[in-house]
Amino acid sequence: MKIYKKDMFLGGRIMKKTLAALAAALVFAGAAVADEITLMIFAQPQEKAILDQVINRFEKTHSGTKVNFITSTQAEYSQKLQAQLAANQLPDVFYLGPESVRMYVDNGKVLDLSKYVKDVQGVDFNDLYEGAVDCYRYDGKILGKGKAIWALPKDFGPFALAYNKTMFEKEGVPLPDKDVPYTWKEWMDVNEKFTKDVNGDGQDDQFGTGLNVRWSFIQFVWGNGADFLDATKTKVDITNPKFVEALQFFADMTLGGTKIGGKTYKPVTPSASQAQSLDTYQRWLKGELAFFPAGPWDLSAFNKTLEFEYDLIPWPVHTNKKLTGTWRGGVGYAVAANSKNPKAAAELALYLSADKEANEMYCDQDLQVPNLKSMADRYVAKGKPANRQEYLNIIAKTGRAWPQDFTYTSDWFEEFFIGIQKVLDGKMTAKEYCELEQPKMQKKLDKGLARERKAKK
Repeated sequence: MKIYKKDMFLGGRIMKKTLAALAAALVFAGAAVADEITLMIFAQPQEKAILDQVINRFEKTHSGTKVNFITSTQAEYSQKLQAQLAANQLPDVFYLGPESVRMYVDNGKVLDLSKYVKDVQGVDFNDLYEGAVDCYRYDGKILGKGKAIWALPKDFGPFALAYNKTMFEKEGVPLPDKDVPYTWKEWMDVNEKFTKDVNGDGQDDQFGTGLNVRWSFIQFVWGNGADFLDATKTKVDITNPKFVEALQFFADMTLGGTKIGGKTYKPVTPSASQAQSLDTYQRWLKGELAFFPAGPWDLSAFNKTLEFEYDLIPWPVHTNKKLTGTWRGGVGYAVAANSKNPKAAAELALYLSADKEANEMYCDQDLQVPNLKSMADRYVAKGKPANRQEYLNIIAKTGRAWPQDFTYTSDWFEEFFIGIQKVLDGKMTAKEYCELEQPKMQKKLDKGLARERKAKK
């Protein structure tokens, strides 16, 4: 077959067009995957499986955007994040707790998400609990205030008080009110009834309660109208008589000698040596305690292992039944300020927080309280414990932020717990300890305040 020059010319033109089209296609394909977002968090296997599905839905509604999903253990996460922060190479989306918002914002490390999340296909920002979102508001002065939103809630962990309903019924003690907290006197009266020698060996082996000072003490402080800081959040206020009273009350639950209304109460918790031989968590599981703290993360295990019925109530208060308060923790999804794809990263954060199917799975597997208000009925209807509504009450009404969330650093707060065992063992009074620790804590807080002022210059 002969090939003429004209045919060669036409073939050349065709070949050039084909190559040009192929090149264009490759460029387009490259552009289609150019918007890569890195998500770095810690997650247990159940959570990761749910998030994989959320990411898949996000990628389908955000054509051309690919999510690079990196997980680590919780223990490793902080170290990895700090290393990336130091190198100014934060991942596009990452976990940020309320306690870190001020520092990250003041140093320009995170993005204000408010303008990106109000109208996003597939998710509804307005369905998130306002209280959860407010944890990540910051106007440059006060955490929880302003229009700027610096993260979106991954979860919102309320901390309620559980009670052994079976024990109440066995001992013939009236069940507590699910809505009205015990006063301290009522609480001690009930605890004392449950504290007894069951096996007849001469030692109490059933108790009213057993509480960890690091996680449970602050509820008694708030329940007495006190706090670690004054209203300005610049002064350590632990020498306040109400604070001191709360600390002594907490210690005397184990030491004995609590005096209320002319009555002196015996110890209602395991002694320090008893707690060492079998910790209070294990005693609760065995049915040896009437009361024990419970977070939403505990319910799955409790419902599988407890051989008794239990339910939830508010934490006790001194005398004013309106003062009840409990801490609520959690982390949020933040976006790095220098993200190359800020809009997509912000919308990914919203998907991770507010995706309906994911929240349904969190709810059904009892991994957390769903972030969505529209799912409240679904969560409450799960039952066991019957009063799951208490968690929603904490989220919407009585929940409070940790004191260190309002300060630039947390070392001042941790200082309080370094020597607290001296009070719990009865080697120091609460008053002596608070007077000793207040100046140490104030010194560390002042250093944090100085760092804050420097960062804002």
